[in-house]
Amino acid sequence: MICEVRKARRHCPGVRGDICSICCGTEREVTVDCPFDCVYLREAREREPKLDYDPKVIPNGDIRVPDRFLSDQRETMLLVMLAAHDAIFATQGAIDYDVREAVEALIRTYRTLQSGLVYESRPSNLIAANIYQGIQERVAERRKAIAQDTGVSVRDVDILAALVLLQRMEYRENNGRKRGRAFIQMLYKIRGPAEVNPAESSLIV
Repeated sequence: MICEVRKARRHCPGVRGDICSICCGTEREVTVDCPFDCVYLREAREREPKLDYDPKVIPNGDIRVPDRFLSDQRETMLLVMLAAHDAIFATQGAIDYDVREAVEALIRTYRTLQSGLVYESRPSNLIAANIYQGIQERVAERRKAIAQDTGVSVRDVDILAALVLLQRMEYRENNGRKRGRAFIQMLYKIRGPAEVNPAESSLIV
């Protein structure tokens, strides 16, 4: 029970107790960390409208991603999304804003590579920094495996484009709540809790 005024009518796994429906709605992903399997969270996800945002506020608008990128570089996009998924779920307490910070730092790092420099823009936020490092390591591992298996190298410029698309997806899915994880839940749905074959995964952007 949060407000201690209204009668608690539903069980909240986030507080490990019962709360009223109003507190469930107002405190969900604000002061309460809601697990993905909460039935009330799932219902809210279906009803809550997307935030209105000006595309101009999204960083890196100067990076143009070709319209055919998702069809021509599907494997690269999936590689980055699965790397992000694994890094996020290996990081306790991660929320969408941590992912936003990590992805922005990764984009800055890959942008420097395009200019011939090697400079890492690691976030100061420890959770975002862990996600940043996790994505970097997983992308490197999978790039190496692809090169060994196919003889084809995944280019830095394509990783950068995939990260930019991932960033735009996060801005689109983020519900603006302080502890919101709508974007993370979207990644969870794409991959699921178990290991999957990337070739069998559904990629919806």
